[in-house]
Amino acid sequence: MIEIRPTMLEGVLEIMPTRLSDARGFFSETYNAARLVQSGVDLTFVQDNHSLSARRGVLRGLHYQLPPRAQDKLVRVIRGAIFDVAVDIRRSSPTFAQWVGLELSAEKWNQLLVPKGFAHGFVTLTENTEVVYKVTDYYSPEHDRSIRYDDPNIAIKWPTAFVDLLLSEKDRTAAGLDEIEVFA
Repeated sequence: MIEIRPTMLEGVLEIMPTRLSDARGFFSETYNAARLVQSGVDLTFVQDNHSLSARRGVLRGLHYQLPPRAQDKLVRVIRGAIFDVAVDIRRSSPTFAQWVGLELSAEKWNQLLVPKGFAHGFVTLTENTEVVYKVTDYYSPEHDRSIRYDDPNIAIKWPTAFVDLLLSEKDRTAAGLDEIEVFA
């Protein structure tokens, strides 16, 4: 059983796989294409990615790939917790530059579906956080783009408990939303 919850941005979904627990531990079907199709999510994932962030306050994003190599992403946390964000970067969308964020954690066992046309990023809330996500197209350096995590045009309210965020050089020097190529 998989429960699907809409968010305030159309197409961005919180997915809640069932976790069956007993004295041994638990079992969970974290991905089932047929069940997702029955719920209206018909995607073919081609690559799995796995990241480890050793400390709290690691910020990764905001990332996306342009067409024709755009990616849908199904994101989950297998250890620790993140504040996960999807930003609508479709200029023709009535929700352009709006964002939705929610906590994903190994404890909550929830996932976030980030569709094409959205930038994605997260900040770790715990040490040794592991994030696993599926994508519908392969990584393409020529189509890979980033937006500044603190762009005032988007105004994401990242958790404020972090004074010392750790970012890659790519994310630290990313351009603002008004300076980059996005979706039509």
